[in-house]
Amino acid sequence: MPRRSLVQLYRSEFTGYNLAKFSQDALAGVTVTAVALPLALAFGVSSGATAAAGLVTAILAGILIGALSGAPYQISGPTGAMSAVLILLVSHYGLEGVWVAGLLSGFFLLLIGLFKLGRFIAFIPSAVITGFTSGIALIIAIGQIDNLLGVKTKSTDAALFKLLEYLKGGFAPNWQAILLGLIVILAMILWPKKLNARFPSSLLGLIVATLATVLFKWQVPQIGAIPQTLLLSDRFNPFTFDWSNLSNFLAPALTITALGAVESLLCGAVASNMTGIRLQANQELIGQGLGNLIIPFFGGVPATAAIARTSVNIKAGGQTRMVSIIHAIGLLVSMFLLAPVMAKVPLAALAGVLIMTAWRMNEWSAIQFMFKKRFKSDMLAFSITMLATITLDLTQAILIGSLIAGAVFLNRIASLEVDVSEVDAEKLRSKGVEAEGKCKHVRVAFITGPLFFAATGIFNEAFTDLGETHALILSMRGAPLIDTAGTEAIHRLSKKLHQRGGTLMLSGVHSNVRAILDRSGLTEEIGEDNIFWSSDQAIVAAEKIGCPFCGIENESLLISGAAIS
Repeated sequence: MPRRSLVQLYRSEFTGYNLAKFSQDALAGVTVTAVALPLALAFGVSSGATAAAGLVTAILAGILIGALSGAPYQISGPTGAMSAVLILLVSHYGLEGVWVAGLLSGFFLLLIGLFKLGRFIAFIPSAVITGFTSGIALIIAIGQIDNLLGVKTKSTDAALFKLLEYLKGGFAPNWQAILLGLIVILAMILWPKKLNARFPSSLLGLIVATLATVLFKWQVPQIGAIPQTLLLSDRFNPFTFDWSNLSNFLAPALTITALGAVESLLCGAVASNMTGIRLQANQELIGQGLGNLIIPFFGGVPATAAIARTSVNIKAGGQTRMVSIIHAIGLLVSMFLLAPVMAKVPLAALAGVLIMTAWRMNEWSAIQFMFKKRFKSDMLAFSITMLATITLDLTQAILIGSLIAGAVFLNRIASLEVDVSEVDAEKLRSKGVEAEGKCKHVRVAFITGPLFFAATGIFNEAFTDLGETHALILSMRGAPLIDTAGTEAIHRLSKKLHQRGGTLMLSGVHSNVRAILDRSGLTEEIGEDNIFWSSDQAIVAAEKIGCPFCGIENESLLISGAAIS
């Protein structure tokens, strides 16, 4: 399917748009608002910012990114995965660090989209993404234990070390806070799925927990005052920021960029399977980039496409990107009308929402599949990435996981097979091939697998002892690719045969492999007349070449000599 521009996407979505379709979009928008409201508050707090920052992010992302998205169904805003990255950034650099890294990530995402590099994001192995997601889920859950217990413990650089701190004890849990958190968790577990589509369980849990806090006058930490404005007092100011420190934020920005791109495109892939409408990946990244370039100036945190909210949009019957904009307007109205109520929401209740969200973030079906079927390489990549995520910097976690998965992948595709066999003249004749079978020194080597740097050792070893081979035919039909190391290996083999008076022939060469052979000069070295469509043709030609081992003279020389005489 060809790529489509934003104008083409709009034309496709809104041609024939009428009141009936708008009504569907409006209903879906209100439904998404109900789901997004508690999540925006929760992810704003869990990212180390404020509930107001989460709301502002959801509103701006809904309007800006929604309008520029690469598909009609994407809903963007603050997410759990992103909050796990941001909380560590806040602990080192404060909120200014979040805004600067978010600004840089927006610029990087914009460049990736403009230069149409979105497809390279898919090169991160699925086992690494699954491990990274599970690690982030642990970071979110562990990061909310303080709020759930109603305590404040010592901060640490990694989630694993934070968990170990709890084992030491030395704090007194607030049982009222624990009860409020459990109310939300139970509501999200027990609320029927068919009702959840109409009234989200997370919102129900927050309402019940907030009512309990107010009615029983429990002394637990609450969200606090929410400014009724989109332009927060705490926001990025380019005039007060020390730009000489910009380099400090490059690594965090790259982490946010990678996470934002992966999450947005993964969300698009899931939604595409649900709707049959393909996500225009590069346009999506352009939208994410521009949105994240603007959000820091309002005091928001980095946003990305959210799978849960997007799924709700699709199931609610959303038709166009108007759903994203309507949901943003719904959140904006909530900010002005419900701010006094939202201020009283206990942090323990938000912790309950986030802990359940963390549990559901895990790709349980994928985890069960790889462990049940014992895919050892995937299990290794998953486990190491997850452990690295909760113990190291998140950029390092993705890098380590990708390197491990890449090494395993290279090991798999480097399993080149070279099967050298003699010519069976009888079998060829039965197939209608005019093979005489006079020369017993013609060999055919069937190459199966890519001939690249990691496989040249196997290739070289197969031809260590050529014996009395006069004509060697490399059947390349099973070799889908070759690199410079592969061409050098063939060159050495050709030279080795030539020094013995032998000939190297090729057959079944793929067009992309042939292009590399042409550029490397191997085609000229081997000779156009020694490259054939099939090994059968090469065998017939090889038999006409003079062989010093069995005393057969070159037929072409004999014919030319007879013509001269």
